[in-house]
Amino acid sequence: MRYYENKSVPLSFSSLSPCGGTRRPDNAPFIELLAFPINPLSDAAAQARSQDETFPEVEEVVMVQVKQIQEMGAYVKLLEYDNIEGMILLSELSRRRIRSIQKLIRVGRNEVVVVMRVDKEKGYIDLSKRRVSPEDVLKCEDRYNKSRTVHTIMRHVAEKTGKEMDEVNALVAWPLYKKYGHAYDAFKLSITEPESVFYGLDIPDDVFAELKANIARRLTPQPVKIRADIEVSNFAYDGILRIQEALAAGEALSTDEIPIKIRLIAPPLYVMVSHTTDKQGAIERLEQAIEKIGEVIRKEDGGYLNVKLKPKAVSETDDLELAALMDRVARENAEISGDEDSENE
Repeated sequence: MRYYENKSVPLSFSSLSPCGGTRRPDNAPFIELLAFPINPLSDAAAQARSQDETFPEVEEVVMVQVKQIQEMGAYVKLLEYDNIEGMILLSELSRRRIRSIQKLIRVGRNEVVVVMRVDKEKGYIDLSKRRVSPEDVLKCEDRYNKSRTVHTIMRHVAEKTGKEMDEVNALVAWPLYKKYGHAYDAFKLSITEPESVFYGLDIPDDVFAELKANIARRLTPQPVKIRADIEVSNFAYDGILRIQEALAAGEALSTDEIPIKIRLIAPPLYVMVSHTTDKQGAIERLEQAIEKIGEVIRKEDGGYLNVKLKPKAVSETDDLELAALMDRVARENAEISGDEDSENE
């Protein structure tokens, strides 16, 4: 018969958790925190590993998935650590009084938690949900999404080269995690600086070739279309020239990476467009161009600028709507031109 934490509390078969580990006996001293022993890792669990270390560190914020909810807390698996098991005690679920556990935590849902205690010898991992700040949640979710991308790339490399996941991770991912903080950031940088990123790593040729192909396919930034709609007018005698001068000043802020094109839709409406891989940079550049256009057009009396649509990434639907608008304007202009010709005859 086994005893819990050297206390005279026997563990029996009724103490087995639904997750396969051992749970706290009902009459165990509540002051001591207990998770439960880790089960032997399955192949599927080993493939989920995104860290070189087997256990998380105390105070580390991690992503878990809820497996089972019991009276004393929730059994979870740590998604970034081989799916090893941990526990969130009921008292660590929320700072407020708990009226309904289901409103706080649900089976199958991912949660961001902080590690409170790790007993590597016994395999106990105690976790807390209530001690996690909103900033911690955002950072952890971002890191976890990056880790999933890295895992997908490494899994494809392992499958294509016939190697084990741990083997390719040891060759590539884990060294890059240590060097760059996250392998995802290293992979992104390797698109433009492969020599510096992979320098010093002893990667077999077949693994390296497959790795570069997967990184290029999955992480190479895809061009996006950034658009802004503006109204520009000037009712002075040379107003047209003033408008052209203002628009030219805006287009002059183009760069090779962020080109800016301005087209007339129908006076006084103009559309500004940039195709680039730098979404945020293009939005900021278009905002600067709009400010420049406004500065130039307002130098003279009668100059006017109104932003109808602030710079943003647009979808195919937005493009179709713009094309339809331009077609309609073109037809209306053609009809007006035809009416004028008829009157002249």
